[in-house]
Amino acid sequence: MPCTQPPSAPQHLISNVNETSVNLEWSAPAFSGGRQDLTYNVVCKRCGPDGQRCEPCGVGVHYTPQQLSLRTTRVSINELQAHTNYTFQVWAINGVSPQSPGPDQAASVTVTTNQAAPSPVTSIQAKDITRHGVSLAWQQPERPNGVILEYEVKYYEKDQNERSYRIMKTASRSADIKGLSPLTSYVFHVRARTAAGYGDFSAPFEFMTNSVPSPIIGDGANSTVLLVSVIGSVVLLLIFIAVFVIGRRRSKYSKAKQDSDEEKHLHPGVRIYVDPFTYEDPNQAVREFAKEIDASCIKIEKVIGIGEFGEVCSGRLKMPGKREICVAIKTLKAGYTEKQRRDFLSEASIMGQFDHPNIIRLEGVVTKCKPVMIITEYMENGSLDAFLRKNDGRFTVIQLVGILRGIASGMKYLSDMSYVHRDLAARNILVNSNLVCKVSDFGMSRVLEEDPDAAYTTRGGKIPIRWTAPEAIAYRKFTSASDVWSYGIVMWEVMSYGERPYWDMSNQDVIKAIEEGYRLPPPMDCPVSLHQLMLDCWQKERAERPKFSQIVNMLDKLIRNPNTLKRTGAEIPRPNTTLLEPSSPEFSSPLGNVSDWLTAINMERYRDNFTAAGYTTPEAVVHMTQEDMTRIGIASAAHQDKILSSAQGMLSQMQQIQDRMVPV
Repeated sequence: MPCTQPPSAPQHLISNVNETSVNLEWSAPAFSGGRQDLTYNVVCKRCGPDGQRCEPCGVGVHYTPQQLSLRTTRVSINELQAHTNYTFQVWAINGVSPQSPGPDQAASVTVTTNQAAPSPVTSIQAKDITRHGVSLAWQQPERPNGVILEYEVKYYEKDQNERSYRIMKTASRSADIKGLSPLTSYVFHVRARTAAGYGDFSAPFEFMTNSVPSPIIGDGANSTVLLVSVIGSVVLLLIFIAVFVIGRRRSKYSKAKQDSDEEKHLHPGVRIYVDPFTYEDPNQAVREFAKEIDASCIKIEKVIGIGEFGEVCSGRLKMPGKREICVAIKTLKAGYTEKQRRDFLSEASIMGQFDHPNIIRLEGVVTKCKPVMIITEYMENGSLDAFLRKNDGRFTVIQLVGILRGIASGMKYLSDMSYVHRDLAARNILVNSNLVCKVSDFGMSRVLEEDPDAAYTTRGGKIPIRWTAPEAIAYRKFTSASDVWSYGIVMWEVMSYGERPYWDMSNQDVIKAIEEGYRLPPPMDCPVSLHQLMLDCWQKERAERPKFSQIVNMLDKLIRNPNTLKRTGAEIPRPNTTLLEPSSPEFSSPLGNVSDWLTAINMERYRDNFTAAGYTTPEAVVHMTQEDMTRIGIASAAHQDKILSSAQGMLSQMQQIQDRMVPV
């Protein structure tokens, strides 16, 4: 027989990471060694943060269909650790490979797993059982995949419908469940939550509460009569609960939604937003708020972008008995997990609750076939920030104020419904062919991963720093007032035709500057009244910021009185550097000496630099440039920005003083 040899390495090895699972696919080797008994072995190594110091993955990792002697060219590896570097080798093996194994028989790939929810709790113990309560305890999930923030205990009577459950939350690994019925079997489930969200509920664990205490029986009471009495009490209790439930509004909402219904009764005529994540079954929220569309009614024409979950396309929708319309179509990419499907459709559950001319309209969803789709109205001019940059300088001030008024009207509607957007920015405003602006992107529940420069990581996720209020950055305190702060940034974006807020400052410098009282200066040719409204939106105390209803009224007044929009600030060139405008009282008298001015802005460390270079008067300082400051030894970009912004404020105030001087 002819001589044979080991095969060459597999070709085109690719990986796909899905939370803590990895799918590998490859092509057959270019050279099989002249044999037909070709198989594949997979080697898994867990590596340190730098990709070095690797060690075998060991037990606990699962391979589908198997790890060794694979005859297929794909494998799924599950039960990996979150946020961990792994290196996978795929070896091509034939009958003579053991005689001459070599590294040229293997292909390798290195990946990093994603954040993932914790694994299920595996066992629950009843530490103490009484007539009306159970004390439970459990162990931490085998794979917490992060810091456990809280546990959720779901329980219900065994003979009752599971939908009639109750929920208890606790930060510890134990819970005292009270208010139970005697001599009744209860079913308990526990799940854990990390920053990535809730894991799956545990398998059901069943415990029975105790009967009536023995002393009563020992006192000669008829046990049969006693049992009938207990059963009768339980029946009466169940009848009472049934009457109570039927008497309430018939719905399958979770308790959170029932609470919101009660709030509606307290505020008649006002619709209250219902968070779809409060539903035990997220599909119920989709059915409640989004119309199912038959896929045959949709014609996809072209891809117009890439979203977080898949492609965004334009196309046409033709419903029976209605005219054909243009639509935007968000698709869910193949290979999704149930959590990704839930997160994807949650945006439709949110959008479907809104009905306003300045909020993007949901046409419906496709969930009964693949791909899963969200269908919305089509906005021809795309996102507002890109639209403004493309049309720099082409609109009148009244047109720009009209754009702002539409956005404010949409946000007033959301605020009235008790909905907090949390990601209001020009990039999330869409513009149609009639220049009508509509608020979109209701998926802030997702983690913002796509733009690391525009997001600042906190323990609870990522936040778009340049658009976010200080209290939301520091404490994750998101309210309509924090949306008002973001609206002020959107105003600045509109009046500057899509310029980037705070220019090229780092996120940390932006946070520091805001804390020190600095605010964005008026864009070129921006009316004073509009910039003052921006400053009102940027009040440090959220209670002092205007409501969206007040903003709409203010913009209406400006539109009705165009003369109020003619007065602009000092005619200064639009800065190319990150100039910020001081808003604190320490700048009220800018015409003192340079030493006092540097002290007032906490930059006295550079007093000698200014003196040695001859900058001893405010008149000399106000015309400095970044190059001048670098030349005199101020190297810090953040300090340059701070000094320039203060100097700019002095220049503006000097010009205002000169304007008020009466010639003799």
